[in-house]
Amino acid sequence: MKFDFQGRKVLVTGHTGFKGAWLTLWLKLLGADISGIALEPTDESGAFCAMGISSLCEDIRQDINDFDKVFSIFEKQKPEIVFHLAAQSLVLQSYDQPLETFQTNVIGTANILEACRRFKSVKVIIIVTTDKCYENKEWVFGYREIDRLGGIDPYSGSKAAAEMLVKSYLESFFSVNNKTGLASVRAGNVIGGGDWAENRIVPDCIRALKAGKAIEVRNPSSVRPWQHVLEPLGGYLMLAQKMLENPKRFSGSWNFGPGYEGIRNVKDLVRYLINLWGEGEWENKDLGKKNKPHEAALLTLDISKARNLLLWQPVYSFHKTVDATVSWYKSQSLGENMKIKSIKQIEDYQKFLYSQYSLNTYFQ
Repeated sequence: MKFDFQGRKVLVTGHTGFKGAWLTLWLKLLGADISGIALEPTDESGAFCAMGISSLCEDIRQDINDFDKVFSIFEKQKPEIVFHLAAQSLVLQSYDQPLETFQTNVIGTANILEACRRFKSVKVIIIVTTDKCYENKEWVFGYREIDRLGGIDPYSGSKAAAEMLVKSYLESFFSVNNKTGLASVRAGNVIGGGDWAENRIVPDCIRALKAGKAIEVRNPSSVRPWQHVLEPLGGYLMLAQKMLENPKRFSGSWNFGPGYEGIRNVKDLVRYLINLWGEGEWENKDLGKKNKPHEAALLTLDISKARNLLLWQPVYSFHKTVDATVSWYKSQSLGENMKIKSIKQIEDYQKFLYSQYSLNTYFQ
């Protein structure tokens, strides 16, 4: 398929974050007219600052919990496509700041949906949640979009609530409006260059390796669906394009995860990352269930819906995913131009996609 983002007005919330920065850069390469709503970036080494994203869009600092100000931004920008990524996205932080987590992830999302509802310019709305929105039964099967929602930790619970909010808005307002599509997207554990968040395994690994310290791994046996950041973002872009063409058919919830080969435990990830870095070691810091907040031990996604209806599928192997991730961080440590590096990685991903599936019109 051919993407049609040239000159389209796109609003990205959370563009100062890891995934939001990559999405903004990719949209810019596709010719979109982008505005971004977000708080200040949390790290000057992160993707937003490293890639120079502020110069690629209308860069707006705004808390999404203030509806009146969010509304005024929509009124001025008049977006056609909205990608909502702004969130409190860390499980452990949600235990320390539960109220803030629910406020941002639920009420903030409601503010974005309500602003979208009030503007006829909006044709596509994509709400980014997480694979952790499912009620996790620790089973070996991948969760499907029709499976039950839930969450023990505040982060997962807030994302499950956000999913229910999306469904409510879809059924109450957008299902009767065939001109506007609304979808939620649930991705697996996304890794890639430019993520420096605390208590995330890859940033923790890179920080330790750069400091010459052993990597402390608290959940080495936990199994996750690892995927490079460009994989789900490509799915979001494809979904947005499909929704422009047929909003009713492509509204709803969608999983974007890796193939079976990408479902690995944390120990496998850490060992391969150390191998690529060229030196380092790790330590098992698993404290046992009684001494730490709850985190799921096993979580995978069923991506059959995206494969069959969108004709989307992941193309990077587990090793390719980690290769690209480590390469980005190594380049940054060497002082390279990370905007150029990131554009190159997007271009390489597209070329790899072409060579694997001969979809020569997929990214145009």
